[in-house]
Amino acid sequence: MITKGVEWKLPKNSRLDIEIEILLQLDGEIFPMENGFWTKMEAKLVVENKHIPHGIKYSLTLHDHNNVRVLGYDNAHGVKAKRKKYGAKKITWDHKHKRKVIEPYEFETPAQLLEDFWADVEKIFNEG
Repeated sequence: MITKGVEWKLPKNSRLDIEIEILLQLDGEIFPMENGFWTKMEAKLVVENKHIPHGIKYSLTLHDHNNVRVLGYDNAHGVKAKRKKYGAKKITWDHKHKRKVIEPYEFETPAQLLEDFWADVEKIFNEG
């Protein structure tokens, strides 16, 4: 890993280690698109904690031609998970913003995060 100050427990060159490295290399990248929309990627390793158990702080956002965020995947703050009738109240940090709606997101792997984000970007483009 190229990140200093955070110890990663996976063996070097494992599939997950490579996925994490790819996500970290996207940190700070902005991708302008032909329709005037643009995306921004942020990703950093952090010390694992109860809010960020996977140890990756991230924000992937899509903005329209007026610079308004229309989609965002991040773990910057907690959100209440949807609960069933008798379920316990749960706060999750991983979530996505679709316009003004915030819903929990189940973080699985860095590759799945990127795949889910780009799939939602494509859905938004196909809707409009």
